[in-house]
Parts: sequence; structure tokens; C-alpha cells
Amino acid sequence: VLVRSRGLGDGYKRQVHDVAMHVAASKPLYVSPEDVPEAVLAEEREINRSRALKEGKPEKVVDKIVDGRMKRYFEEICLLEQPFVKDPDITVGELVKRTIAVVGENIVVRRFARFQVGEEIA
Repeated sequence: VLVRSRGLGDGYKRQVHDVAMHVAASKPLYVSPEDVPEAVLAEEREINRSRALKEGKPEKVVDKIVDGRMKRYFEEICLLEQPFVKDPDITVGELVKRTIAVVGENIVVRRFARFQVGEEIA
């Protein structure tokens, strides 16, 4: 974990460590929904739309169903939307906001890298 702290203290470093442990455990693919490529979103929306129609859902509610499923999809693949592993009542995004409130500095998660033992590097 690369941390550039300008004297933000141990609480900040602890939160960074917690987020790093969360990434290792939860395997997010993207930081936020805005980072998901449009092609991936379109494919996932189409899969969920087809699934809803095959389930016999009325056409007029399919879009709402797809939106709900996309929200759950983001909770699975986006770091800031995932329930925090040490406290599932909050998301990682909420943890970051709480840390901002405590340290008084703006904190942004821009990217992360996750490596797994035995995994090939492309």
C-alpha cells in the first residue's frame, strides 16, 4: 500500500491499512461505478434486462428491476460501494468520508492494485 500522508497521523494510516485489507478480501474490480467501462455496463444491463423478461416481469417495471440489479452489481465490483468487511453496516465510501471528517483532509481513492499468490501477471 502506497500512502502519501502529510502528517495525517496513525488513524489515517490505520484506515488505509483497513481499506487495503478490504481490497485483499473482497476483490473489487473498480474504485467506483464511474470507473466501470461503458461496454461492461451495457453488457451487464442487457443480461439483467433479458433475465427480468425471461422471469415474466412486465415491460413497464423491467427498467426499475435492472436499476436495482445494477446497484447490487456495483456493490459487488466497486470498492467504494462494497460493505466494509470490518463493519458491514457501512460502505468503504462511507468509511472514507468518516476518515475525512476525522483528519480534516480530503482523501480520494484513485486506484488500487491487488495481487494474489500464484496469479499470473499479464
